[in-house]
Amino acid sequence: MTITDIASYAIGVFLLIGAFFSLVGSIGMLKLPDSMTRLHAPTKVGTMGIGALLLASMTYAYTFGDGSLREILIMAFLFVTAPISANFMSKVNIHRKSCDIPPEAPQDQVWSTLVKRDEDAAQKDLKTL
Repeated sequence: MTITDIASYAIGVFLLIGAFFSLVGSIGMLKLPDSMTRLHAPTKVGTMGIGALLLASMTYAYTFGDGSLREILIMAFLFVTAPISANFMSKVNIHRKSCDIPPEAPQDQVWSTLVKRDEDAAQKDLKTL
């Protein structure tokens, strides 16, 4: 067994993993009941599914052609932006009240999404502008 045979099997495994996560994420988008649970499905596709497909692409490029670092940059960008965008989308759902309100925060704390500003402080901020 040569290195190209092993790489071919690894590419196949990465492609199957990526396809599996993409399929599960697509089914989750269609079948899950509300927006907050549907949000979970594409974030898994964005990290695990695309990550495995990019690993397959990287393995292929280094084995059968000229290797490049573009896939690593794409992965880094996806792994950084997917959780942040999911966080912002969930905050929008909470503010629009299109989902269940989160439980009470523990020990005299507040959730950062639901902090209520004092009206006087808001008016003061507007006057300074």
